[in-house]
Amino acid sequence: MGLFSSLFGKKEENTNVEGNKKMSKVLFVKANDRPAEQAVSSKMYETFVSTYKEANPNTEITELDLFALDLPYYGNIAISGGYKRSQGMELTAEEEKAVATVDQYLNQFLEADKVVFAFPLWNFTVPAPLITYISYLSQAGKTFKYTANGPEGLVGGKKVVVLGARGSDYSSEQMAPMEMAVNYVTTVLGFWGITNPETVVIEGHNQYPDRSQQIVEEGLENVKKVAAKF
Repeated sequence: MGLFSSLFGKKEENTNVEGNKKMSKVLFVKANDRPAEQAVSSKMYETFVSTYKEANPNTEITELDLFALDLPYYGNIAISGGYKRSQGMELTAEEEKAVATVDQYLNQFLEADKVVFAFPLWNFTVPAPLITYISYLSQAGKTFKYTANGPEGLVGGKKVVVLGARGSDYSSEQMAPMEMAVNYVTTVLGFWGITNPETVVIEGHNQYPDRSQQIVEEGLENVKKVAAKF
């Protein structure tokens, strides 16, 4: 087994693959810098990764810790650089660097057969690094394209799991519209053509302290079941 760390995060390869069978590439994306002892979504992530590795030894796994990567915000430099490149124009050194960073993470996502996103709901939405990362990936001609009938997703063949945690219960009619974390991610995935991601959510563990342990434990069991068959 080879193991190394790079700009892309942590990558593991199991080289014990029979014959010439193509090794499946799996990308794990975590958007929470709090430890698993304090954050349910971090615990969900760790549980999923360990269960998946045990069930699937012959896979190429890459783990991205978005907070540790400290990705530059997606803004004018990257957008202008991408546009200028598409028009055959010369880029500044700063634009070249920004475009190269976007390309690295975009290509990594495109090459993955399976992708897992894990994140909490903070202030009604996802942590900022995940918004930046998704902005890198949402590129016309790569993850979607424009047509006369509207946008069309281009990566619908990927298997995706979404792991989300939120301390309050957002299942009620009053609270549901305020949930802009899992809804945001699944909406973007749908725009890219991934219309059937498997979603596991643990919620209400802070709102219902008398049932907190039960809620988390049952949720983690669901995580294990999804990971084992992913």
